[in-house]
Amino acid sequence: MDAARWIYPSPRGLYVEPAGLFIDPPGAVDRAVITHGHSDHARPGHAHALATPATLAIMRARLGGGFAGTTQALAYGEAIRIGGVDLRLVPAGHILGSAQVVLEHAGQRVVVSGDYKRVADPTCAPFEPVGCDIFVTEATFGLPVFRHPDPLGEVRRLLDSAALFAERCHVVGVYALGKCQRLIALLRQAGYDRPVYLHGALQALTDLYVGEGIALGDVRPVADAPRGDLMGAIVLAPPSALADRWSRRLPDPLSALASGWMRVKQRAKQRGVELPLVISDHADWHELTRTFADVGAAEIWVTHGREEALVHHAATHGLRARALALVGYEDEGS
Repeated sequence: MDAARWIYPSPRGLYVEPAGLFIDPPGAVDRAVITHGHSDHARPGHAHALATPATLAIMRARLGGGFAGTTQALAYGEAIRIGGVDLRLVPAGHILGSAQVVLEHAGQRVVVSGDYKRVADPTCAPFEPVGCDIFVTEATFGLPVFRHPDPLGEVRRLLDSAALFAERCHVVGVYALGKCQRLIALLRQAGYDRPVYLHGALQALTDLYVGEGIALGDVRPVADAPRGDLMGAIVLAPPSALADRWSRRLPDPLSALASGWMRVKQRAKQRGVELPLVISDHADWHELTRTFADVGAAEIWVTHGREEALVHHAATHGLRARALALVGYEDEGS
């Protein structure tokens, strides 16, 4: 059987027909499998939601206790059967709890990656390549120009700047889920043992990470800090706060932003960022194309992002490829 007969895109998302479920649907459905907790993938209102325990905890924290009618936690590697489809979740390396969905039916294996990255991240389980017939990939940074640098090298640039401009407060724009906690962990890996201060909007999810066993060291609310303590300090805040009145209370703030999009100089300039940090939670071009080889799939489906370049690359390397043109996905965790 052609896999496209039992898993295919629909206006309600990627649909697995024999199991009657959607993967990361953009709206409420009867049965949903959620790959991770970012808001463009984890929506409220499903009658039944299945995800890793950490993803369900994140959804509960962000959406409230009634985000779904019923929920089902599935640990990495645990297999279940739904309507003749064998399903398991394996790590995607994107954020805490993120998972790829491995589906087996009619003698075929399809892997839906969700969002993923291949570099080491101390705050989540590493990406696990799974051999398959069809690999469904994201394409957020699916252009050859995107080659992410070593994240620890970017963190050292931040620390060098903090040492050079010791009288200034370095305020770094980070996404609340994943990027914030990863940057703190990278700072600790680089030997930074001073307190890291947080905007209030980042506190709850950071506390959740700590509760899930992720060690982040001394993290404090910036609202409680005396102004003098913030001279030379590193403060993390939502990207929107960089240009907000909130940042004016900080001593001579130097603005930074941690995102894969900081590779595009015009984006940094438009946002008035003094120190762009190219730190991404998505795979770059090299990681995306290497993954195709690692999983050995004969067919590549591209779900969202820069689809055309990846489809062309796959086709020129002898793979069948198609763009699914799914809508409703953005770059919350870039």
